[in-house]
Amino acid sequence: MEFDVIVIGGGPSGLMAAIAAGEKGAKVLLIDKGDKLGRKLAISGGGRCNVTNRLPEDEIIKHIPGNGKFLYSAFSIFNNEDIIRFFEGLGIALKEEDHGRMFPVSNKAQSVVDALLQQLEKLNVRVYKNSPVADVMYDDGRVSGVLLKDGQKFTAKSIVIAVGGKSVPHTGSTGDGYAWAEKAGHTISELFPTEVPVTSGEPFIQNKTLQGLSLRGIELSVLNPKGKALISHRMDMIFTHFGISGPAVLRCSQFIVKAMKKWNLTQVTMSLDALPDRKEEEVFQEIVKLVKAEPKKSIKNTLKGMLPERYLLYLLEYNEIDPSAQGGTISNESIRSFAKSCKQFEFKVNGTLSLEKAFVTGGGVSVKEIDPKTMGSKFMNGLYFCGEILDIHGYTGGYNITSALVTGRLAGTNAALTAKA
Repeated sequence: MEFDVIVIGGGPSGLMAAIAAGEKGAKVLLIDKGDKLGRKLAISGGGRCNVTNRLPEDEIIKHIPGNGKFLYSAFSIFNNEDIIRFFEGLGIALKEEDHGRMFPVSNKAQSVVDALLQQLEKLNVRVYKNSPVADVMYDDGRVSGVLLKDGQKFTAKSIVIAVGGKSVPHTGSTGDGYAWAEKAGHTISELFPTEVPVTSGEPFIQNKTLQGLSLRGIELSVLNPKGKALISHRMDMIFTHFGISGPAVLRCSQFIVKAMKKWNLTQVTMSLDALPDRKEEEVFQEIVKLVKAEPKKSIKNTLKGMLPERYLLYLLEYNEIDPSAQGGTISNESIRSFAKSCKQFEFKVNGTLSLEKAFVTGGGVSVKEIDPKTMGSKFMNGLYFCGEILDIHGYTGGYNITSALVTGRLAGTNAALTAKA
């Protein structure tokens, strides 16, 4: 069977690519190995689907630390505001939440998936589900077709590879596309987990001293071997039985992976500032003042409310201060040491959970080998890439999905134009 465009992968970028190609009047086949399209979309944003982010373009690029600048050309053609218009055109009303995150008013990811599927139907896109692809075929420097594992062959003038990375494998992202990219001459930059919980061998982690404790609005930093911050993120975090997790941790995770590789480290130091709005000296002076006012009161009661109770008790013990000791009996030196811990509690981490447990895949098809305006391969005519298979990775908060939808739009549009030409 012959098509103008074959799109492999029914995630956010693949759905957008198939719709974009269909809108250009191409005869499109969308192939997915799973039994459901849009599985990653359906679970994104905690099941509410964070479709994009409304921050200014430069801010969005900043939130995509993995090759975000590659997207400047793409954004000049189709950007986050265009994504919002696209979904509103499909009848999905959107609302803006904190940090520019855009969600459907319905709060249901499935409504977004359903709107995309209806659009595929409207554009007569042929859909094959439960159809794993065995190979992508090339002939004399251009794409020729696709071979399914059940032996079926389809020919096409353009092929879009939108099969995702290797993270969240139960949605179908199992790294299938890398071999097809390499066969076409592409380089796959080393894969690594990003937006992933972090592991630690520290005694307080192993002993589960703080397990389940959440800290709100803290500042977490990854330090280089000289003790300077490589990156800092101000968000929430949680202590777990294996290490740390939560938004601030997920954002720091890729910098831990990169630091371990760059300096050949087995451990990386992190620094936790539980009171980011105050300077260390201020914290010290405030404690001294409180103690002077009620010297007979136990130090844990004097400091009540300054930090969550479990963290407060842990830091007191960490600084060898008996929590039940009267404030007036504690030396200024010990109080200064405690104030420092509030501002820069340093601990070691030794890596992250596996790529399969990550929200996002770092690495992928090198963007140097992709035309930034079309998402076309520089090596193989008629071959296009979009979404997470590319070496582009951002923080959670609508940034990865924005990248997927933008690259999908360009890949599908240009695949159709090539085929029709």
